[in-house]
Amino acid sequence: MNHYQAINDVLVKLFNEIMDIEEKALTSSEFKNISVNDMHILDAVGIQEPRNMSAVARTLSVTVGTLTIAINNLVKKGYVKRIRSQEDRRVVLLALSDKGVRAYKHHQAFHDKMVMAILKDLNASETEALTTALIKLQKFFRSYSG
Repeated sequence: MNHYQAINDVLVKLFNEIMDIEEKALTSSEFKNISVNDMHILDAVGIQEPRNMSAVARTLSVTVGTLTIAINNLVKKGYVKRIRSQEDRRVVLLALSDKGVRAYKHHQAFHDKMVMAILKDLNASETEALTTALIKLQKFFRSYSG
């Protein structure tokens, strides 16, 4: 198998496997009622300062309308809360509830394990090469328009 075929095979399988494993990591825990997509929304809301809908939508590259539907579900399930801005009461901010913070940390732990599994046997030059290659892949995805 040449390098092109090997890279193509790994990438295709890797994307599918990451999604499957992430889904299994969620469903085997207390967070059975949310999807991987929901978990990525929680990640975009984050555990820092509350964020407005537009900022979260930009982070996820979705419309505010699309995000609103998902946020409504996450509010109903108790993962996200809406907070009125103290500076401008018309502005609604998003923050994670206590349950949302636990889900966020659970998801982060999965990602930490994944990254550490990749890095543990790499030397400095291999780590640098992998980082460079992944950044190039990310740039491709961000600029790809079909």
